[in-house]
Amino acid sequence: MSSELDVAVVGAGPAGLAAAHALARAGRSVQVLEAADAVGGRMRTLREHGCLIDTGAEMMPPAGAYPATWRLIRELGLADGGAVTRVRGALSVWRGGRARPHAGRPLGLLTGAGLSPRARADLLRLQVRLAAARPDPEHPERSPLGESTLADLLRSCHPELRDRLLGPLAAGFFGWVPERTAAAPFAAHLVSAGSTAHWCTYRDGMDTLARALADRLDVATGHPVTGVAAVPGGVRLDSPAGAISARAAVLAVPAPVAARLHPSAPETERAYLEACEYAPMLRVSLVLDRPLEPVGACGGFAVLVPAAEDPLLNVVTVDHNKHPGRAPQGRGLISLIASPRGAAELLDASDEEAVYRLTLRAEHLLPGVSDRVEASLVHRFRHGLPAATPRALRLRAAFAARGPSAVDYAGDWLALRPCSEGAVSSAARAAERVLAFLAPAADRAPISSEER
Repeated sequence: MSSELDVAVVGAGPAGLAAAHALARAGRSVQVLEAADAVGGRMRTLREHGCLIDTGAEMMPPAGAYPATWRLIRELGLADGGAVTRVRGALSVWRGGRARPHAGRPLGLLTGAGLSPRARADLLRLQVRLAAARPDPEHPERSPLGESTLADLLRSCHPELRDRLLGPLAAGFFGWVPERTAAAPFAAHLVSAGSTAHWCTYRDGMDTLARALADRLDVATGHPVTGVAAVPGGVRLDSPAGAISARAAVLAVPAPVAARLHPSAPETERAYLEACEYAPMLRVSLVLDRPLEPVGACGGFAVLVPAAEDPLLNVVTVDHNKHPGRAPQGRGLISLIASPRGAAELLDASDEEAVYRLTLRAEHLLPGVSDRVEASLVHRFRHGLPAATPRALRLRAAFAARGPSAVDYAGDWLALRPCSEGAVSSAARAAERVLAFLAPAADRAPISSEER
């Protein structure tokens, strides 16, 4: 098979677009194929009702925690001109009928952030212990925590710390059930992300990075891929729009989708793909006739709701506080993020039921919110967030050690790291591996353990 196209990338989320960008910068011809009608994937932003409505809840720590993401931001010129802004009052915890600010910040150790003095002391001890272990977010399988579950890690914590902060944090931002997920990725993210006081966001929507990348690339939206196969001389990608041939392909889609598209993957790859489970994600965005925020939030952005306070509602984000441009002046925009139980119950429910049940649950945080809703949108992701199971952790080293091949992968599931940094850093590694595969045999350099 001969093809003029060097690489076909399946998926126009941050991972696929970042991989395509790196390959194009290396001089390769690249086309990105996206089934949806717009780029962004789980980091898509809708522009409706005069609002910028993020389908997810992206917030970024500083460059030291997200080095691959910030390198790309600077490379695209987004670090200048205010495209990335600080989120004021990023995180609070709901307790005793009001939001308790400064969660995840050193100041919270003084003010309480909804925790008792003993729980705060235990949090400080846990942070010191985890930092001393020097967990690597890109290689969670190397953690001294081994295959311990998140429940194992939390069991040793003060009950308030477990039930009021760390448990809701794992559930709200990762969708993780502690008994089923591994502790190592969570611990690594907790240490690397640092204080919530320094979290940032994109001024013009969480899809800013995706749109900036797509503007520089050949991207075909509305172009689903139904199958991928390595064939002599390259790769064939099947699609209702017709088959496409390329010398190599990158599957930048969730692991279960990649497994379905590429059923002839080698056994080491298939084992890891099949071990990568996902937590569903459900989020309801409400456009309000005036700004509202949870009692006690005081201009903050996100409020964690422990399961003891509500079993279905896990996080309330006050999106009009994220940046002034998210909603027209005088109106409000909030989002209600379901807990793992809530997502399981409502994933296949009608939009009307999802909106009704979560809005009703939000009434005790936002009194009168039901009477202020002008429009609502429901965002569902069946493959919402990679759930880092101990089995996947056990299989990851062999997957990472595989040699370059015609079909490679990108996505936050590669390092079991459910965040944009996991997606972007995986894209850099995928590009390196594909370039190594495409290079003449005499010019090929081995992929180092760090590059894997």
